[in-house]
Amino acid sequence: MARQNGIIKLKGTIGDITFYKTKDGHLAREKGSLDANRIKNDPAFQRTRENGAEFGRAGTAGKTLRTALRTLLLNSSDSRMVSRLTQSMVKVIQADTTSERGLRNVIDGEAELLTGFEFNIRGKLGTSMFAPYTGGINRVSGEISVDIPSFIPSNMIAAPSGTTHFKITSAGAEIDFEADTFVSSNSETAILPWDFTATAVISQINNVTPASTKPLFLALGIEFFQQVNGSMYPLKNGAFNPLALVQVSGL
Repeated sequence: MARQNGIIKLKGTIGDITFYKTKDGHLAREKGSLDANRIKNDPAFQRTRENGAEFGRAGTAGKTLRTALRTLLLNSSDSRMVSRLTQSMVKVIQADTTSERGLRNVIDGEAELLTGFEFNIRGKLGTSMFAPYTGGINRVSGEISVDIPSFIPSNMIAAPSGTTHFKITSAGAEIDFEADTFVSSNSETAILPWDFTATAVISQINNVTPASTKPLFLALGIEFFQQVNGSMYPLKNGAFNPLALVQVSGL
């Protein structure tokens, strides 16, 4: 892969060189010489096929999780979140010690490895929220909860410049990675002032299926606002809103 540095940027293919644009700029690369049919059938590419199958499975699992958390992700994700989540899902799948290579999956892997995953690297929960909280996943009742004692917002939340208000959000998700389906619910506080006034105790419960045997996830986030002439506006279109998986229970 090479970077295009000229004044005129090319797109398309010239000879064996393909020119294209990415988020990293205008790039160029040599066309591959491998035949797709050979990769699909040649025994020499068995490992390639196995890796491809597991990578595809990771991508599908990541999409299902993202869809379950879509309401919160609309305001709290970065441009590389999808690829980062897929990479994390690959690690979950690779932790499967019972299935054959190429057939490893999320269910038999270690979903708990996703604990701490930050959906927005521009505004991480770990460097934005310092108020203590307790996350809970009650598999029997299907309650996925978060409890936050009263705190002083200006002291315990590192807000980006321009912030006047914020709200705490959370979501609980039950994911069936085999069927690519989910059950989820989410909660949010009222929009609160980012000042030195102590908040009330925050308790949020997100319900999923009681006695579920599927992996369960708790996501926690913050949304920042700026008040202008009495109206609330998402701060910088949510560019610095943090959201993270703070607790995961896999089976």
